[in-house]
Amino acid sequence: MVRENKVKQKLKNGEAVIGTFVKTVDPSVIEILGCSGMEFFVIDSEHVSYNPETITDLVRASDLTGIVPIVRVREATAVNIMQALDTGALGYHAPNVDTPEQARIAVDAGRYTPLGNRGFAPTHRAANYGMMDKQEYIDKANKEILTIIHCETMESLGNLDEILKLEELDVVFIGPMDLSQSLGRDVMGQRNHPRLLEAIDQIIEKVNKAGKAVGTVADNAQMAKELMEKGVRYIPISSDQGMIGNMAKNIVKEFNQYSK
Repeated sequence: MVRENKVKQKLKNGEAVIGTFVKTVDPSVIEILGCSGMEFFVIDSEHVSYNPETITDLVRASDLTGIVPIVRVREATAVNIMQALDTGALGYHAPNVDTPEQARIAVDAGRYTPLGNRGFAPTHRAANYGMMDKQEYIDKANKEILTIIHCETMESLGNLDEILKLEELDVVFIGPMDLSQSLGRDVMGQRNHPRLLEAIDQIIEKVNKAGKAVGTVADNAQMAKELMEKGVRYIPISSDQGMIGNMAKNIVKEFNQYSK
């Protein structure tokens, strides 16, 4: 069900928000993240082969703690975005947006007329299965949905000034690994390569100058602090799988030291 999007409000107020990517299928993970104080989570259906029922269950679990549910869609198409939002998700990541035309499609798909052209069916979960006043639902959905498009290629960076003119665009998300690949084989996968860092700084400067929020992933809290100092405010830290893996490695490392 569509509800207040506290993450969107904080970003509008110039504040930073913390979340993580979710790549597992157990709704209890969402409850745990909400109980921990995480503000949002991103269901990564671009890199994980989720089925629609699982996405709905993960979004549903978010209502128990109030954590904000966001979906990274497989492709930035109108149908994918519509279906993600119809589950009750309060935002979406649109990956691989390289041109102003692609950006317009991705942004318009997240809003109903007159702000966009999202397909309208008032009987899905986000609209209380048809038991919510239609106009109230339309107004609330248009107000609360958080629209995030990816800037992860040099082509996208070259078109960014034009893309940033889209009024209903909320966040530009930097995909550092895809961006590194766009810079060539000698840069690919090197998070601290000078050419990649220069491109990231250009994106951050352009987005902040346009009055939008900029986001990117951080490996840990220290990296998140450094990103915030640069002007990044939408920050997913690692993922559920990443956190489990890192904690497990640290425990094993510590245990091995004690057992010698």
